Amino acid sequence: MSKPIVAIVGRQNVGKSTLLNRLAGKQVAIVEDFPGTTRDRVFATATWQNRGFTLVDTAGIDVELDTQLAHDMKSQIEAAISEADVIVLLVEATGGAIPSDYETANLLRRTRKPVLLAVNKADNLKLEAGAVEFYELGLGEPLPVSAYHGKGTAELMDKIVSLLPPESPPEAEAVLKIAIVGRPHVGKSLLLNALVGKERAIVGEKPGTTRDALDTMVDFRGQNVLIIDTAGIRRRGRVETGIEQYSVLRALRAIDRADVALLVLDATGPVTAQDTHVAGYIQQAAKGIILTMNKWDLVAERNIPEWNKYLAAQFKFVAYAPVLYTSALTGDGVDLIMPMARQIHEERNKRLPTARVNDIIQQAVAAHTLPHLGRKQLKVLYATQPETNPPTFVIFVNDTKLVHFSYRRYIENKLRQAFGFAGTPIRLVWKTRGES
Repeated sequence: MSKPIVAIVGRQNVGKSTLLNRLAGKQVAIVEDFPGTTRDRVFATATWQNRGFTLVDTAGIDVELDTQLAHDMKSQIEAAISEADVIVLLVEATGGAIPSDYETANLLRRTRKPVLLAVNKADNLKLEAGAVEFYELGLGEPLPVSAYHGKGTAELMDKIVSLLPPESPPEAEAVLKIAIVGRPHVGKSLLLNALVGKERAIVGEKPGTTRDALDTMVDFRGQNVLIIDTAGIRRRGRVETGIEQYSVLRALRAIDRADVALLVLDATGPVTAQDTHVAGYIQQAAKGIILTMNKWDLVAERNIPEWNKYLAAQFKFVAYAPVLYTSALTGDGVDLIMPMARQIHEERNKRLPTARVNDIIQQAVAAHTLPHLGRKQLKVLYATQPETNPPTFVIFVNDTKLVHFSYRRYIENKLRQAFGFAGTPIRLVWKTRGES
């Protein structure tokens, strides 16, 4: 089931990124920036009142500027709006509404989608009271907030959740769901055709031929497998305007629906920031992953150990991801994809006895110096695995503040050495003794 999308729109410098960071902060859900990118985060997941959704930060727009950049930004915003389920128009409390706010409000009214009007930087009682002036935008009650201080954001989240579409009914029965994701022109649609053995997707020479996600149910060794092919994800800095800019949103929806994502890479070129960005989202969504180096038939130097070393350096934050070298055109390596995806799915659903988990944890504890803070040292009490898909372990300790990042990674590595979990993230939940 894919998460609903909430787009934050508004002119420049009204605090959209600050609001996204606030709404996706630790008080809402534990969210990390996507690995592999140094840019400001554009997408984040959030959970409120047990509803998960994806937040999207859009470019600021100044409709008074008649430049190509301004037109491009407007096209990007329109594309994001077309994909969103709920829209938050963010304006600034100081100075009142300006022409850009009216123009954006007019655009949003025509969408006939749920829109919330948030008045940011309402940092004192006078500015909060002045928010009523924004009624004139015609979008209903203005909600005064301070993204920086967190004031009013809980009420905004309540409103967002109340406007989300009803949760979708279960999808068509499938033992395994696989999403094919990656930049345009890496061969995703051709790979889909090779997997299903027929011309399911239109394959063309122009990058970005496939715009919408395509669902194909196939039988693999007597089991139903749903394959989701997505619109291509373009590299930042080489993005056409309009709907291409936010085809990535459709890819995010597909990843949310999937159990395993095939991240298709172009073996004829270097790994890009956008490739690692998408891998980061797959990791954040806790989905299985296969790095699929396509167009392998076009590579002259096929030194697989060297390629494996290169990919390990580029994708070290998903070191558990297996790599397949394929050619969708010739079919080489394609027959390995489905068995590997199914194996990863089995790893994701592996449940271990509590006694065995504790044996491995205690062996790991005994073999490594325990972290400490001052004179207080970490004590690992016991562990259990309450959930699968992804495998989730709860580890009870005397004080979670003593658990350093390096120690978390150490314990994860020990669990992987003992139990495998190839191709899937595992979640470690650390709790202080007595927590429920």
